[in-house]
Amino acid sequence: MHERPDDLAALQQTIDESFRTAGSHLQEIATPDRRPDAAEVAERLTGMRLLVLATSTRDGRPINGPVDGIFYRGRFHFGSSADSLRYRHLTERPAVSATHLPDESFAVTVHGDAEFIDIDADEHAEFRQTLLGIYLPLYGEQWAEMLDTGVWYARINPRKMFTFAMTDLG
Repeated sequence: MHERPDDLAALQQTIDESFRTAGSHLQEIATPDRRPDAAEVAERLTGMRLLVLATSTRDGRPINGPVDGIFYRGRFHFGSSADSLRYRHLTERPAVSATHLPDESFAVTVHGDAEFIDIDADEHAEFRQTLLGIYLPLYGEQWAEMLDTGVWYARINPRKMFTFAMTDLG
């Protein structure tokens, strides 16, 4: 878990405000006792967590696909290649939606804007170290070398975030 107290406070505020303005159907399913708080979300999202990330085409059609999601400092981050369709979409239309749904008992959905970050900048050194800590044990030094070959990262600045956890399944 990489969140600091101010990250958790901001995340909790986003979650609370999102549910305050949510529709009745969502509120009936994600009742207050089924809404993990910011600390639980951050703890459960440690490491790499697959996301389904949706962007949109020029003519407004949604398109989604899997990405490695890294939850860091209270926000999802993800990367891809500079020659990817996703990159072209986000340079023109940064609005995204992403969901982490490992099974029917836990889900986190975020709607917001993707902001490209420079993982070589001093201000993102800790995030870069987090990436290396996750991926070097899995893929070795060649993964670190790949970071310098046209890979980009973005973080999702959330407008809405919905959480769900149900421990009383069958």
